[in-house]
Amino acid sequence: MTTVKTYIKEWQKALQSEIMFLKTKGSTKYLLLNGRLLSRQDTCHYYFDTSIQMKIPVGSLVRVIWGNKEVQGRILSSEGENIILALDAFLGEELLELQLYYDPWELLDELHMRLEELLKSKRKRARVQRLMNPNMEAKHPAEKASSNVHELVLRSKYNPVTYVWGPPGTGKTYTLARTAANKYLKNQKVLILAQSNQAVDVLMAETAAFLKKKGKFQEGRLLRYGSGTGEMLAEHPELIASYLLSADQGQIGQEKDELLQERRQLKYDLFNSFSGRDTDALLAVEKKLSSLLEKIRQKEVKMVKAADIVGVTLSKAARDASIYESEYDVIIIDEASMAYTPQVAFAASIGKRVIVCGDFKQLPPIASAKSPMVNQWLKEDIFHHAKVTNWIGEGELHPHLFLLKEQRRMHPQISSFTNKHVYHSLVDDFPGIERARDLIAIKHPFPGTASILLNSAGAGAYGMTERTSRSRVNLWQLLLSFQVLHEVFSAGITSIGYVSPYRSQANLMEQLLTEFYGTDLQKADILAATVHRFQGSEKDVMIFDSTDSYPHHRAGMLLTGKDSERLINVAITRSRGKFIHVADANFVQKTVAKEKTWRKLVSHQEKYNAVVSQQQIGSWIQTPHLNLKWLHARRLDLVRADIQRTKKEIVFGHSSSSVLPEEWIHLLNDRPAGVKLSLLSDQKNEQLAADSQYSNPLPFPFLIFDEKVIWLGMPVEALLGAKPPHAAARVRSHVLASFLMTQVKGSEVRYNKKR
Repeated sequence: MTTVKTYIKEWQKALQSEIMFLKTKGSTKYLLLNGRLLSRQDTCHYYFDTSIQMKIPVGSLVRVIWGNKEVQGRILSSEGENIILALDAFLGEELLELQLYYDPWELLDELHMRLEELLKSKRKRARVQRLMNPNMEAKHPAEKASSNVHELVLRSKYNPVTYVWGPPGTGKTYTLARTAANKYLKNQKVLILAQSNQAVDVLMAETAAFLKKKGKFQEGRLLRYGSGTGEMLAEHPELIASYLLSADQGQIGQEKDELLQERRQLKYDLFNSFSGRDTDALLAVEKKLSSLLEKIRQKEVKMVKAADIVGVTLSKAARDASIYESEYDVIIIDEASMAYTPQVAFAASIGKRVIVCGDFKQLPPIASAKSPMVNQWLKEDIFHHAKVTNWIGEGELHPHLFLLKEQRRMHPQISSFTNKHVYHSLVDDFPGIERARDLIAIKHPFPGTASILLNSAGAGAYGMTERTSRSRVNLWQLLLSFQVLHEVFSAGITSIGYVSPYRSQANLMEQLLTEFYGTDLQKADILAATVHRFQGSEKDVMIFDSTDSYPHHRAGMLLTGKDSERLINVAITRSRGKFIHVADANFVQKTVAKEKTWRKLVSHQEKYNAVVSQQQIGSWIQTPHLNLKWLHARRLDLVRADIQRTKKEIVFGHSSSSVLPEEWIHLLNDRPAGVKLSLLSDQKNEQLAADSQYSNPLPFPFLIFDEKVIWLGMPVEALLGAKPPHAAARVRSHVLASFLMTQVKGSEVRYNKKR
């Protein structure tokens, strides 16, 4: 049997490898735009716009890359879609574009130190040994258990370690919260931990709600420590330390609000003037705000010691002495399948009993470094390392693995796939769930069907790779997915999720939703993100845009690799009443092996006649959006109208494998005087009066008018793999036009000519 000291040495090596990787290479990249130098002293202060909101803590260390230069820096201010950096070197007065890398490696450094301290405590090492090798006899009286909650209470009373397997919708939060409340009522100290702030918020809110209902809640005995400001705590503000600072609440709260308002105003002024005076004032406000938050933190520490149930993230627990220097009767770790095994081990060491809950069929921990130790200890979950999963293949459960086996979230048409192919028929549907979820399934689009494959095969080859991140994008499927989302929203459903395996595709949808819906988006519960953002959440309707398609020769590893089953499982199981899978079924069947989960999903949906083909695109669209029209690809009159409305430039991307029809040559040559035509094609066309020609880096034809109107699907002669009836999409979007222009900007100039 491996000793704990050996475990710790290996864990520390793995952490060191990951820290070194993050310090030197980083794994999270952000695009910064329109940089302006604010001041140049010991360090250079720069202001940048960002393509997405960046929630990076002030003071964090970052790296930036501009051309061949790499510079270290620090975040001075980060709020909304702009950021101020202090860089160690001067890069110029104006910077159009650069990449920023940020990863919180300091958190791993703190965990490394906690493991070093473990070596000094025999009692804590014994707790870790029981966690890693749960081979002790199960002592709880299983025959007395009357419910899931009762069984977990009994298990955690009689056994030092309890593993809980909680598949989606099986009442994990319900069960854990009531178990925590049971310990609280017996005057035991409980520490609730999870990988994400959201999971901690949800579990603390559920525990508080239960105790309030029982009339047993006492203010100050439950504390959400850290960044617990999510919507789930809106009904339970008394869990948050800032609310509990009753003596100073008015003064501190007012001062904090005033500083936040001043910061917003200074950022607005800075954006418009770029004056050095505004910069100095903003940095002074950031300093005052930081000092005030430190005062609040000191008061919070006293509250932590007084509370009986404390909720905090795993990373904060490892770096905050008020947590890791304490001792708890019970540790409850949610989302354990996403946590590093060393994190779970550290957490288990500070409690007499530990409940480890998660779903090892969902996403695993994320690590970036490529080394044997990182692969072993930071990319696989605690359930596999403790070997409690080994018995499942034999149709049995480990004595210390407690399975929650009745799902109450998904319509049975959705869960039928995951119950069989992911959970080996160990999970069943709650008898009344179909009737409850029919209320969602009957709504448009695709009324009466809860699981749908929207097959994009035949539309053409729209698979591409984003220029800077190398992440995959598919604009046709993006627009199809938006149309589906718009139909759902127009049908009165506001709880909607859009998920893609690829960050660039998800980011584009997020920006498109903001552009098209504006303030209406704030009234809805709509989220567009990668799969990792969705773990732990659920929506009435989920749209899974798998993105991969021709002309790629093979599917990406996210959809076919080692952890692809987990990723697809999460994408499906967020759904309550309707799951819409947007994919090119022909691409999947030709490039993905039969045993892969993605191929199984397509086959499953085809087997149960849950497929809507590309040729049916006109039959299910009932609510066109003002900025997106779907048309027959032969409607040249509408293209002609856009050409005549153009004021500055037409960008025309055309495949080199096809001949441009005469009608298109006349159409483009007949543009208004003074309008520039940029042709992107590797094939010269002397008849076409283009002002400049570049190579075309994209695999599909497109038109961009004045960087605000885009046509896809025309001319059809240049569409690889397209089948009649041919459809075209006209979209008015600065977001997508800017994205496309960014992708073609690096094209090699072939020749120029004057009209």
